[in-house]
Parts: sequence; structure tokens; C-alpha cells
Amino acid sequence: MVFWLLGAAWPAHAADPCPLLRAQTGAPAAVTRVAAIACDEHQLWFRPFIDRDGRLAGSQVREAEAALLANGQPAWLRVVDYWRGSGLLYQALQRPGANDCVRAGGPYAAPACRGFIVDTPWSAAFVSWVLGRAALPGFRGSASHVGYVRDAYRDPEGSAYRVADPRAVRPGQGDLLCYVRVAARSYGFPGLASLLSGDDAGLGMHCDIVVAVQQGDATAYLVGGNVLDGVTMRLLPLTPGGQFAELPARAADGATCTPDTPAACNANRQDWAVLLQLRPATELARLLPARPVPPPAAAPASPQCCINCVVGSGVPRCPAGAPPNRGQ
Repeated sequence: MVFWLLGAAWPAHAADPCPLLRAQTGAPAAVTRVAAIACDEHQLWFRPFIDRDGRLAGSQVREAEAALLANGQPAWLRVVDYWRGSGLLYQALQRPGANDCVRAGGPYAAPACRGFIVDTPWSAAFVSWVLGRAALPGFRGSASHVGYVRDAYRDPEGSAYRVADPRAVRPGQGDLLCYVRVAARSYGFPGLASLLSGDDAGLGMHCDIVVAVQQGDATAYLVGGNVLDGVTMRLLPLTPGGQFAELPARAADGATCTPDTPAACNANRQDWAVLLQLRPATELARLLPARPVPPPAAAPASPQCCINCVVGSGVPRCPAGAPPNRGQ
């Protein structure tokens, strides 16, 4: 499903960097691996994107759908891979349906898992999965973006990232650009720094991965998960000096996107609060090696069966006289 067509505001020399980058997932440089892995996932989701004016285009499949991605995998199972492959699923087992995701796939339909995918934000699991696959030293994954933002703030020498004001520095490949998801107020960089220095543990945030910064079309290209229900690219304009060109801020009056307030319908208009700048390769080399990413939980090798079956579970009833498989 395509939401709307883009107008003529597209830069004359715009070029998506991902088709070339995605072939470099095994590159020696960690920064290249980060960008390449994020780009490769974007390709799987059929390359939806938000243009420089905040308009969405190209969305074809959503997170909870059984519709297939470019690799032939159901979209919802790919999100399960992000949770399992990042090692973060076990941190979320208290959420309804999460336990169903441990075995999702193969003959196990896992309907409750699909509910978990819909109801639980997975953008931080996506970032953690990408950086884990890239074996980025000094990075510790988190099911909440504020977890690794706080790591960078409180342990600048031990983290792969340094905290910076996104309006004051130049973004680079491998950086994480983050905004705060709190409707009641705007934090900005000063407000976020104040919160991170205190004891408040939680804060709703979202981070995108900078995959390329191109001066030719004055555009930064970012990829994020759980953006409009998929893995989506975001384009942000740059100044001639390579900084973000007036990052669009969320409306101070709290206006929401409606036909009466079209100016609020810019998907790039957010409370951009921090840029996590990836440290140079020489500094990354001195950090602790990346923790091994645990393999995804394997789906059952043979069909399960049940005696007291749950309608809609997808698990077949056991034949008369046969014991249930794996205790079902």
C-alpha cells in the first residue's frame, strides 16, 4: 500500500546509498558494517522512506502482517528475529505474548506473539540487532533507546558513542539520531542531558541509524525500525557545512496531524534531542569487544500436537492414543 506520491521537491542529484552499501555487511570497518546491515534490512522491507519534507512513500508491508518481505519471510517473523537475535526477548517476557515468540516460526503459528509484535515498540530491538550483528565494540543493547543513550552519557570512555547536541555538530555514518517521544513536553538536548544526569530511569525515545551523509544532494540518510510499522529510511536536509539544516521541531502548540492542521503532518517534525556520535575506529579498537549475539531460538523441528488445544493456536490435535509432543 502506497500512502501518497511525492511531488517535485526531490533534489536533482538524490541517490539512495543503500543499494551499494548493503553488499558490505562483512566490511572490515565497523562503521561500514553498521550502515550496510541497516541498509540490507531496509531492502527487505521494500525500501519505504520519509522524504526531506516529512512525507511517507513506498510502504508495502506492515509489522504484524503475514505478507512476505523481499527474502520470502513473513514480516512479523522478521520482527521476532530482531527480538531474538538481539538477545532482548528475554527482557520482555513479562509482556503478553512474548513467551509465544520464543518458539515462533515453522509449524508454530504463535498468534499471541503477533499480538506482542503489534503492542510492543521494537525500534530499540532493531538498533540493538543491527549493532550486535555489526559486532560494534563498546555497545550494549537495550530494549529501550534511553538505555544506550544513558550508557554514552554516563560512561563516555567505555561506550562506542559520544553524546552531542544534534543541532551543533555534523552527523556521520554510523551515528544514531534520537528524539524523545513525550507528547506533554519538549526536551531538546538540554532537557535530555538534565534527565540523564538524574535518577529517572525511563523515557520514551526513538533512534535512527545514519547510514550515509551525502554532500552531493545535501542529504543525510537514516534507517530505523518500527518507523510507520516497518524498517524505513528517513531523509534529512543538510547545510553546506554538513550539519542538519534546521531539524524540524515538534509544534510548540501540540498540534496533531489532521486535515485542518496539515503543517503538523511532517513525520520529521520531532523532539530531536541527541546525536550519538560513533567514535573513530582507533578509539573503538580500545573498547571491550562486542558481546556475542545469541542465535535466534530455533523453531520446533517437528510439528507439535496438543490434547487440551487452544482454538487458533495453530498446534494440531494429537491422534488418539499418541502422547503429546514436547509436553503440549
